[in-house]
Amino acid sequence: MNRLQEKAQGPKLGLYLHVPFCARQCDFCNFYQRPPSREEVQQYLQGIGNEFRRFPPPRPVDTIFWGGGTPSLLSVADLETLGGHMLKAMPAPDYAEQSPQRNHFQEWTIEMAPATVKADKVKTLLDLGVTRFSMGVQSFQEEMLDRLGRVHARSQVYRAYDVLRECGAENINLDLIFAVPGQTPQQWRADLEEAIRLQPEHLSTYCLTFEEDTALWLRLRKGEIKPSDPEDEVHFYQLSWDLLQAAGYEQYEISNYAKPGYACQHNLDTWAMQEWLGYGPSASSQLGMHRRTHAHSLEEWLSGLESGQPRHADEVTLDNSMLAIDALIFGLRCNRGVQLADWQQRFQYTPPPALNQLLNRLIENDLVEAKTTHKLTPNGRLLADRIAVEILEVS
Repeated sequence: MNRLQEKAQGPKLGLYLHVPFCARQCDFCNFYQRPPSREEVQQYLQGIGNEFRRFPPPRPVDTIFWGGGTPSLLSVADLETLGGHMLKAMPAPDYAEQSPQRNHFQEWTIEMAPATVKADKVKTLLDLGVTRFSMGVQSFQEEMLDRLGRVHARSQVYRAYDVLRECGAENINLDLIFAVPGQTPQQWRADLEEAIRLQPEHLSTYCLTFEEDTALWLRLRKGEIKPSDPEDEVHFYQLSWDLLQAAGYEQYEISNYAKPGYACQHNLDTWAMQEWLGYGPSASSQLGMHRRTHAHSLEEWLSGLESGQPRHADEVTLDNSMLAIDALIFGLRCNRGVQLADWQQRFQYTPPPALNQLLNRLIENDLVEAKTTHKLTPNGRLLADRIAVEILEVS
């Protein structure tokens, strides 16, 4: 067996890097972020360099994801510095001579906001080795953008998309949100049809959730807005499934669709409970039998690095049963499903009778399909969160 085959059979390793700066926090977002100042950006870049020097990846990395915040808010020089810190810390794979991939990464994604997409930044990112660009569009309608508290305009979406293509981006994802208060199924159909017209390689469609302490959540608590009607939400989901499938986008997870060969590998590996490392404040890692999340604070994260004792918001010691249940919950959401025999063997896990009884009941109620693999049916996808809670309760 050669080194490339060994690598394919071992646990995959992803890398997530969190850039905590955003021009303005959107009304629906609860990720850790803050408005940038030059001093804090410099502190962050120095901290990332320090973190990579102290805690480099223990083995070659398969996939990379830069998220935030808004990574593309950084200047060209800052992006080069950030990429340089990361690439310098990367161990060279033993099979490098056999791999035609640039930098030997299977995939490297960066999140971008439409207003921050500039040609010089895109060219710099491509030169660094970025292979996939994910843009938070949310809607093509000014009314919906206003309701979500987005800072970009419709015209900036088209300009940003054109810049990405003109610079040579060959793998673009667009994020869209549905079930916005007051949104009609006709408005959602218009957003989907406009996204299809642009022909990105990937589309993510998310049902709006009211996260605690966000601006939308506070408005909901005050009675200023109302959530979408559940029947409308069902219609939104079904519109997405029907229109995107007809347009050649394969649904591979409840909220994610891709043209053949363009599914997000970083997310697939994460949902399969492979391993990943998180860098930057609030970033999470899962390595070995440990899962931890950095402090949700730039200051605490920097202080921990300087003292040599990283600050964590939470830390969990895992066991096989915890990993198995997480892999089952996320695996059911994916169209490739879960092969139960392989799942049990991989995690050395024997499901308790109550879990087997629950799966049988879900199958009888047409919520889980059980053929070669187990996966949620269309009816089950509409109740995915409730099913996840039930699995956790009986495990």
